[in-house]
Amino acid sequence: MGGVSRAYCADDAPGELNLGLTAADQRELVLRNRQLLAEAVSGSAATPLLSLRQFHSNLVIHATVAATAAATAADAQPDRARKGDGWMTDESGFLLAIQAADCIPVLVADRRRRAVAAFHAGWRGTVKRIVESGVGRMQVAFGSRPSDLVAAIGPGIGACCYAVGEEVLSAFESQFIYARELFREVYESDPVRSKYPMLFLTQRAPGHSSIGPQLHVDLIEANRRQLLAAGVSPRAIRIVGGCTQCHPELFYSHRGSRGHAGRMMGVIGIRARA
Repeated sequence: MGGVSRAYCADDAPGELNLGLTAADQRELVLRNRQLLAEAVSGSAATPLLSLRQFHSNLVIHATVAATAAATAADAQPDRARKGDGWMTDESGFLLAIQAADCIPVLVADRRRRAVAAFHAGWRGTVKRIVESGVGRMQVAFGSRPSDLVAAIGPGIGACCYAVGEEVLSAFESQFIYARELFREVYESDPVRSKYPMLFLTQRAPGHSSIGPQLHVDLIEANRRQLLAAGVSPRAIRIVGGCTQCHPELFYSHRGSRGHAGRMMGVIGIRARA
């Protein structure tokens, strides 16, 4: 909301705050939107906002002031942007950004050591433990203690809407002892199917059939558990926002729009000392 992009909104609607350099939007409008976001968060539109070429990995980049010029220049040439799905830093003067349009943005701050991190956690990154290993990297790089960390889990596709296939369940079961607790079967409410269930039998695996049941995964809870496993206190974890597919008036949803979606950003940075 509140941006200048028109690629994803109705003709009679006000502009939107698309923050992704997508093929459907104009680059100059997206960069203006990023300036609006930087100004809203930091007080200055000139604050560098660093973004990545995300590819569903567990690669976390250590950002420094020296690297901001190259990262900012890459906004004009996305192919030059650093590849990764996480940032961390203990330097001030810029914002770390994670793009999302269903995947889960996770932001972490060390209040004592003055260090921050941002992680992009789709189901692949979640299976690769990007959040859990990222907190571990903060401990190594900055001396962060989990007891000093606070975390925010941002808007993403909820378990209510995120139907997946058996291969996703298998991937989680290979990594997490509690994997089954993150999944549930969802049956569509249909009086005809309830009355005549034999008409809707299928040999296809759960999550692959359009007639149900569908297998749904809770990525928000999965990443909350990774924060807990890394030692972050339950009281220091805040879940912010809601399901991106359920609220198209507030959020972009890649799945809800069948691929025609802009991108939101979760951003975090360190204020310069007075």
